[in-house]
Amino acid sequence: MAEYIRPQSSTLANRLNGKPNTIIYVSGPRQVGKTTLVKQTLNNQNLPYHYVSAYVHAPNEKDFYPQLANLTQEEETLPLLQDCNIRDHRWLVREWKKARTMSKEMEKGFILVIDEIQKIENWSETVKGLWDADKWNNQQFHVILLASVSMQMQRGLSESLAGRFETIKLMHWSFTEMLEAFNFDLAKFIYFGGYPGSVKYIHEQERWGGYITNALIEPNIENDILEIQRVVKPVLLKQLFNLGTEYSGQILSYNKMLGHLLDAGNTTTLARYLELLSMAGLLTGLETYSTKPFRRKSSSPKLNVYNTALISACSDYSFSTAKADRSHWGRLIESAVGAHLLNTRKYNTKLYYWREKNYEVNFVLKIGLDLIAIEVKSKTPKSNLGGLMKFNEQFQPKMSLVVGEGGIPLSEFFMTPAEELLELFYDRIS
Repeated sequence: MAEYIRPQSSTLANRLNGKPNTIIYVSGPRQVGKTTLVKQTLNNQNLPYHYVSAYVHAPNEKDFYPQLANLTQEEETLPLLQDCNIRDHRWLVREWKKARTMSKEMEKGFILVIDEIQKIENWSETVKGLWDADKWNNQQFHVILLASVSMQMQRGLSESLAGRFETIKLMHWSFTEMLEAFNFDLAKFIYFGGYPGSVKYIHEQERWGGYITNALIEPNIENDILEIQRVVKPVLLKQLFNLGTEYSGQILSYNKMLGHLLDAGNTTTLARYLELLSMAGLLTGLETYSTKPFRRKSSSPKLNVYNTALISACSDYSFSTAKADRSHWGRLIESAVGAHLLNTRKYNTKLYYWREKNYEVNFVLKIGLDLIAIEVKSKTPKSNLGGLMKFNEQFQPKMSLVVGEGGIPLSEFFMTPAEELLELFYDRIS
């Protein structure tokens, strides 16, 4: 099978073919293929580049530098050894200067690629100074920065690099991508989710679960949240994530969450931790839709993972037992629908749920001024649609969709990005 290239590669290629007017910032959750996509793009276009990573494997650098194993304690303090392990602003300046030298020898342009940039403390100020100096001296080359955390999570970044960067965001793989790259069917996508690196383990359930936990969940929380943000109660944050995978697709008040958690906390702390998990592309809490902002902010969140693999890896259900349990499979389907909407929406699109007394709508998509009400059905066709009818009476959405039994087939829905749902709806009724 030919190597699969995600669509964002063409966006990156187009920017590299133009003048280096802005820094290219590639961000997204762990293990969605950011580094792979950048290397594919550079290699396919035969572009010269200098690639470095700010990530240094710990805890023991001697495992990776065997020649250092016999050094004395005094020798270990030498600057040369420290340079093997330290990634700070001085290292960043050195690598940037190397790129400057290399770029002078290239007639067709040059690219500096810095992976895991968020590992360097206060890196944005250093990048700002280097970038501005090059611009002043008319010696600019393309710069690509890669990070496993969102820009909002890195304090001060937007202010430091305002007007100097453009973002290419890679989210979790869609059903279309998993189908084309790995021949995933719908059931596999709903259960195993969209992590390409885990596909080789799906026939070994225990090994697959270990990969999701050890290569994705734990590093995402330990390295991408706790190292960057001040978290007073890390145990509480981890418990909240585990609770979210168990109750994904369900509305749960913060007070009820506290009742399920062992570590002491308060609702304000939980709300902040849930926001951090959302920025990391793990778990979010959707607000209820309302025309009044204070009602949205004060509502109980509807928990939803960004990738259903997180549910399956943290549960006791195997692939076969999950499919056999109609109730559990229905919750997986609803979470998969929510994850699809979260991952394929654009920056100006908001996702909510809606509930009033006994009436509920699973998801409400707000694209500009247009509303789309979405109800997920995995059981009896066209039953219990009172929530959609009530929502239509109050808010007159642009359209209402039933996804699943009695409505748009799940496979067709998962192949349609959030922004294209209106077009899909009109195509079906025309």
